[in-house]
Amino acid sequence: MLVGLGSADLADVQKQSLKIDIYDQYLNGVGAGAWPTWNSPSGAYVQVVAKNADTLGAVPMFTLYQMASNGDGNLSGLSNQTFMTGYWNNVRLLFQQIKTYGKPVLVNFEPDFWGYTQRLSTNADPATVFALVNSDPDCSTLGNHVAGLAQCLVQIARKYAPNAYVGFPPALFGDLYSTALGYMQKLGADKADFIVMQTLDRDAGCFEAIPQPSYCQRAGTGWYWDEANIKSPNFTEHFALAKSYNTGLQLPVLWWQTPLGVPSAVAGGSAGKWRDNRARYFLTHAPDMVAAGGLGVVFSTGEVNQTSINTDGGQFKTLTTNYLANPAALP
Repeated sequence: MLVGLGSADLADVQKQSLKIDIYDQYLNGVGAGAWPTWNSPSGAYVQVVAKNADTLGAVPMFTLYQMASNGDGNLSGLSNQTFMTGYWNNVRLLFQQIKTYGKPVLVNFEPDFWGYTQRLSTNADPATVFALVNSDPDCSTLGNHVAGLAQCLVQIARKYAPNAYVGFPPALFGDLYSTALGYMQKLGADKADFIVMQTLDRDAGCFEAIPQPSYCQRAGTGWYWDEANIKSPNFTEHFALAKSYNTGLQLPVLWWQTPLGVPSAVAGGSAGKWRDNRARYFLTHAPDMVAAGGLGVVFSTGEVNQTSINTDGGQFKTLTTNYLANPAALP
């Protein structure tokens, strides 16, 4: 089972001599200031990340996060010709750059976006949500809806970069649990190469804080999972959910943006040092993840105030060193 890191600077990874298999970075924005403008010529940021991954002996991974350009959950761009033209041009550029790189690359398509569109859909059918698709020359035969959008992403990937491996992330929103798998099937997510399984975009302790800090404002409880797997929520339940996607889509699972917090008996924590137990549990129960269809797990911070490899007291270094001494074999 592979182990990766995301949203970490190359120098920070090198400073600890960390051994990782996957190196993930976000691609944000459409229009002015979007990721193609971060380096010159346009789109060269892909090569920068790929070179850093090479330096670490890792496979580069890109998390395409363009649909949040107008704000998280704002889907107004789907019917805006200017936005969608820019969106598709960026997607095409990404895969052209990946082809130039010439070695395997992983791409994660639009976290959370699919959940927001599902909430707008009728009978959990992505073909009922409008999106401008077939005005793009590479997808002229596809429908103008979210199902067509998902198919277009895969179609462009296959056309321009046969060395790219792509995956869709089911949105693990509580209100969608019962219908999310069917929605992903209707999207055509089974035509991708892997499933992106999200855990939590913040450390559990950040949501436990009273009062919650501005960057962890979310209702609910049960953020810190039960490692004894007796009380709910727990890890056994989560792995069963992952297995349901693995079985339903017939694809391997890659966990992504898994928090780096350190376990504690005391709820909460502080900025950069919020508690969480997913890193410890995942890397000491890798065979359970493989049994759930797991291919690998990528750890990263979902927000700058979360625990990172620089603030975890060496936990990630210790856990990965111990794991790599006896890694879990894939079937």
